[in-house]
Amino acid sequence: MSVALRLAVTPPLATAPMLAALRSHTVAGLERHDAATGTHVRSVRGRHGPAVVAIRPRPAAEHVPIRIDADRRDLPEVEQLVRRWLDLDAEPAVIDAALGADPQLARMVAARPGLRVLGTTDWFDTAVQTVLGQQVSVAAAATFAGRLVARYGDPGSGAMRCFPAPERLAAADADEMQGAVGLTRARVRTVLALARAAADGLDPAEPVRFRTDLAALPGIGPWSVDYLAVRVLGDRDAYPAGDLVLRRALGVGSAREATARARQWSPWRAYAAFHLWTHAAYGSSSP
Repeated sequence: MSVALRLAVTPPLATAPMLAALRSHTVAGLERHDAATGTHVRSVRGRHGPAVVAIRPRPAAEHVPIRIDADRRDLPEVEQLVRRWLDLDAEPAVIDAALGADPQLARMVAARPGLRVLGTTDWFDTAVQTVLGQQVSVAAAATFAGRLVARYGDPGSGAMRCFPAPERLAAADADEMQGAVGLTRARVRTVLALARAAADGLDPAEPVRFRTDLAALPGIGPWSVDYLAVRVLGDRDAYPAGDLVLRRALGVGSAREATARARQWSPWRAYAAFHLWTHAAYGSSSP
């Protein structure tokens, strides 16, 4: 079933950085991005079968047009999934006022009012892609993810595929994955450990335990845990202080300094991190 919806959002909505981030992280087979129309299409899993969502956010609008192709029974859940993914329930006036009071962030907030923190449509997908992105470029991570989807993904709607289920990756052969995806042996070990943990019940519905269990996996360090707290848990005060790009944007040399610098941004440190990342990635380009 295909339906067109208009999801309510409190303006402003910084659409350019949202679309730029989605474009740069697009995974072939799983997603499509049309820069000319500002449309992003993504395959997701519904409870009753694969679904596809297409979003077309517009600046200054009070609604985000989307189209969902899914089993009718999955429509309400997929709609809420999109809301969380795009952070449409944020209160930009409150957040921008708090961060805009900081001299270092003021110009960034003024340039991109209503900047949202992108979440996830599938926590396992985002966790695996976070592992794939460790110590490589965004483009390389997207290439690895595309190969993973092509080799292990499940059929989606139309020509698209769904991200591999944890059980599928947990049963994969390490040598085969390394050859098919092009990962290092250490990275394969982490992906397999994460898949096995997810198949065994690792669940973001229990945030404290989720963070503890993630940190216990090989190859998952503090940066990955903090980053996934932002993207997966929706913790708007989570802050990956060890992130190199973030530290460079702040002009500090250590995670401790980055943490101290961010103290006054609480409880909106995740938004501050996204402002700093966006500024580092796009500089003075359009908001």
